[in-house]
Amino acid sequence: MTAPAPRRLYIDQTNIRGPVTGIERVALDLFAPERLAPHEVRLLRSPNLPRMILDQHLALPARGLADSSALFLFPGFPPGPLALALGRRCVTYIHDTFLVTRPQDLNWRARAYMAPSFALAARFGRTFLVNSRTTGEDLRRLCRRDALVALLRPAVRDVFGLGDLAGPAAFRPGEPLRLLAIGTIEPRKNYPSAVAIAAALNAAGIPAELHLVGRVGWGQYAFLDAPPPFLTLHGYLDDTGLRSLARRCHLLLSTAKAEGLGLPLLEVQHGGLPVAAPAAPVFSEVLGSSGLFIDPEKPEDAARALLDVARSGRLAQAAAASRDNVARWNGLAARDFARFRAFLDQGATAYGDPEAVVPAA
Repeated sequence: MTAPAPRRLYIDQTNIRGPVTGIERVALDLFAPERLAPHEVRLLRSPNLPRMILDQHLALPARGLADSSALFLFPGFPPGPLALALGRRCVTYIHDTFLVTRPQDLNWRARAYMAPSFALAARFGRTFLVNSRTTGEDLRRLCRRDALVALLRPAVRDVFGLGDLAGPAAFRPGEPLRLLAIGTIEPRKNYPSAVAIAAALNAAGIPAELHLVGRVGWGQYAFLDAPPPFLTLHGYLDDTGLRSLARRCHLLLSTAKAEGLGLPLLEVQHGGLPVAAPAAPVFSEVLGSSGLFIDPEKPEDAARALLDVARSGRLAQAAAASRDNVARWNGLAARDFARFRAFLDQGATAYGDPEAVVPAA
């Protein structure tokens, strides 16, 4: 049987400039040219913001019309409106749907530029890849019934070098319970609830520290202007700095209102850190039985749940559960990537397995 001829793949990286975010890291890892060989991969970059806008809205669609057999992958910003004319050759990777489902949490740049393009892509796009089943179900409520919505969960590398940790730091009564939070300071991350949980622990006589790692994005927060004594704002930390901090922490705390995946939750599990997260579908999907699920809007209850786990000795037991979970996730990601490789060779028939797609309702 003759092997399918290699395809030409154009991958939009016009949004990547400067330090790489978690979402950009996923895109770079998933669609690295060496992983897609023998297909011919052409990475499209832009040197500055004006050129990015020009490329996304005019240059990329024009290239698509000129190269009628190539696939165009958009793993970062949504495709410009004209790129949708490429039909099923326009493949959009969806990290989450908050650009249209949570407009109140967007900054003005996202509202003005990204959200309109995303809304059009979701409505008229024909081929989508999604990072979780939860994201796929959210997208299904927005896209056309005949669109392909296929799972392509990203494998999670040990980017912070936590694999040699024995697990979380040992909790000793009388010493601070150290909580780690990772991510840009912006409304969707809901950091005021994380601050409230740490405050509730301290108010109950349990010394607790909250260590927040992430750049300041947008939004107004009292804790930035007058940080409480238990809060340490680390800003951006390189991998070495984050590894050193993680060694001293007892668990990762997420209070996000919405995520498509929540990459740091899985990344820290390489080090055996337990993860506390909201009781919501995406966190249940990602963390499985390894997660400690809380209600961030009830800080006293959440604080009691964290304290119960710390006092019970289950933090040490959670190391194996965390590592087992990231191995489970990476197994799912490997199967998804094998199907995606088959899709490049065979087209949509590669997604005949119902476990590989999110069906229309």
